[in-house]
Amino acid sequence: MLPVLDTLLDRAIVPGYSKLGYLARRGSWSGDRADPAPGALVGRVALVTGASSGLGEATAAGLARLGASVHLLVRNADKGQQSRARIQARVPDAVLTVEVCDVGELADVRRFCADFTARVPELDVLVHNAGLMPPERSETSEGNELTLAVHVLGPHLMTELLIGALQAGAARSGTDSRVLIVASGGMYAQPLKVEDLQFEHGTYGGTAAYARTKRMQVVLAGLWARELAGTGVTVHALHPGWAATPGVTGSMPAFNTVVGPLLRTVDQGADTAVWLAAAPSRTVGTGRFWHDREPRPAHYVPWTRETGADQEKFWEQVTALAPATP
Repeated sequence: MLPVLDTLLDRAIVPGYSKLGYLARRGSWSGDRADPAPGALVGRVALVTGASSGLGEATAAGLARLGASVHLLVRNADKGQQSRARIQARVPDAVLTVEVCDVGELADVRRFCADFTARVPELDVLVHNAGLMPPERSETSEGNELTLAVHVLGPHLMTELLIGALQAGAARSGTDSRVLIVASGGMYAQPLKVEDLQFEHGTYGGTAAYARTKRMQVVLAGLWARELAGTGVTVHALHPGWAATPGVTGSMPAFNTVVGPLLRTVDQGADTAVWLAAAPSRTVGTGRFWHDREPRPAHYVPWTRETGADQEKFWEQVTALAPATP
């Protein structure tokens, strides 16, 4: 596809984020953008959060299909086992392990990471996919606004606690280990709100909280890429477009009614995450924001741009809210 046409699809949003954009682009993927070779992730270990359904399950299946041993991190063990069975039916030789952790509860993240690294000392791919869109403001048991906890604080802490395993994976494989953060195109409507991370002021809305924390995720990915430069661990943010996930169909029924026929399948939505896990290092670099296998701008309009000072304040706040040790 010509770059100008790809850019037009991206900026137009409706065709670009829908299955139309995916199908239009897919035919032109070749070279470094081509599908990973069969077995591209054999011998690699992946951990996918929010893997009990939707994009998380589809991402886990895609990684397993490429040969990775995949750990499915879920809140509910029964749902995790159901997801495992569905993936196994699609990928009979998949090596899958169900892990249980509530990403929004930082004490549980610390517990899980200590247990996980004791069992799995080498990790190659960490996919932060767990997400939610509550209709009303609520807090975790630790007093953090729920979307902030699940989308930002939990992933930040988990990344911190798994750096050693990720570096060990890179040393073993001879290539970079990768942290992938699944954001959303909805973040384009929101700036970084460094003065109100917990959404304590103004009128709370689930869609706004979701978009605000997705903006934070993209900023966080860039900051982690900076922190981990030269360590063998790269960090990438991406958005899946509009996919028919339980989050969209359940939390946004009006949107689903209007756009439903154009929604991507979950496999189409998971495509960029799976590709990023296996693409050549020279192609993906680090610290970029991706959609449909291409790096995209982090901002479309000037009023959403954060300053360097904003980014530093955000990093300090998140690190203080989610310390490695309580």
